[in-house]
Amino acid sequence: MVEGPVQVEVFVLRMRAGQPELAGPCGPDPWYIELDAQDDPVEVVSRLSRNLMGEPILVHSTSWRRARGAVVLSFVVVNSDHQASHLAGIPISRAELARSEATSAAKTIAAAQVLEHGLRHLAWLAKEDPVVIATLNDDWKRVLADYRPEPFRNLV
Repeated sequence: MVEGPVQVEVFVLRMRAGQPELAGPCGPDPWYIELDAQDDPVEVVSRLSRNLMGEPILVHSTSWRRARGAVVLSFVVVNSDHQASHLAGIPISRAELARSEATSAAKTIAAAQVLEHGLRHLAWLAKEDPVVIATLNDDWKRVLADYRPEPFRNLV
C-alpha cells in the first residue's frame, strides 16, 4: 500500500508527417491526474484518454518517482496520427537521462528526461513485448530504433 497522494503524469504522443510529437490535453506539457486510493492507474489513464481524445493505441506506465508532493507514476499514451489533431503539439527532441547514484535517486528530474526514459522503455518493448510489437506501426518502430535503453548504467 502507498499512503499519501498518487498522481499520474501522462505524456501523450502522436506521429505527424513521420515525426513523433507531444500533443495532449495540456498541449506538449505533461498531463497530471490525481488518483484516489482505489483507482487503477492504467484504467484511469485509458478512460480519460479515450474520453478526451478518442481510443488510444497504447497506454503504458514507464516509471515512478516521488515529486510534486506525491508518488508520480509516469505514462506514455500513443495516439494515432490523425487523432485529436486540434490539440497543440511540438516535435519530440532528445534529452540526457537523469542520472542517479547506485543507491539513491537523481537530485532533479526534468519532464524531458522522464519522456526520454519513457521512449527508451517503449523502444525496448517494441523489440521484446509481443503486444507492443503488434500494436505499434512501422513509423513508431523506426523512430524508437534510435532509442537505446540503458539499464543499470551507473553500476557498470
